[in-house]
Amino acid sequence: MMPRAPQIFVDADACPVKSEIERVAERHHMVVNIVSNGGIRPSRNPFVHSVFVPERADAADDWIAENAGANDIVVTADIPLAARCLKKGARVLGPSGRAFTDDSIGMALGLRDLNRHLREASGAPTHNPAFTKDDRSCFLNALEIAVRASKRAAESQPKMR
Repeated sequence: MMPRAPQIFVDADACPVKSEIERVAERHHMVVNIVSNGGIRPSRNPFVHSVFVPERADAADDWIAENAGANDIVVTADIPLAARCLKKGARVLGPSGRAFTDDSIGMALGLRDLNRHLREASGAPTHNPAFTKDDRSCFLNALEIAVRASKRAAESQPKMR
């Protein structure tokens, strides 16, 4: 049995780079799983599979964590989901192109918890910085690098019979 080709999994709710992911996946002939709990128009692109999960907390995260594996690429801004996918051997990118790694995920989780605590203590509203052209460009570059690395890693794995 041959291992399956690497796929891309997208935590699609509020993901600003879905169209960029589609273009890169089509160029590399990779399957993309756009995972959401609705509200996203399915793509006509044959490489893109729309996965709709129940409208409950973390349903999309759970589906991605259960289905992503070694050499796959996960695109998410959700740090706990990134940690779960890294444990399974996936490459993980944030929408701005930031790569989550085994070396950086602990710090990211710690900062997330610290910021949550500070918000709760101060009661101040939070806002995310605006998504810029530079973020989009960095993401495209990081995705291209991740796709090539995933494909190389998958090709170098021994074939199973």
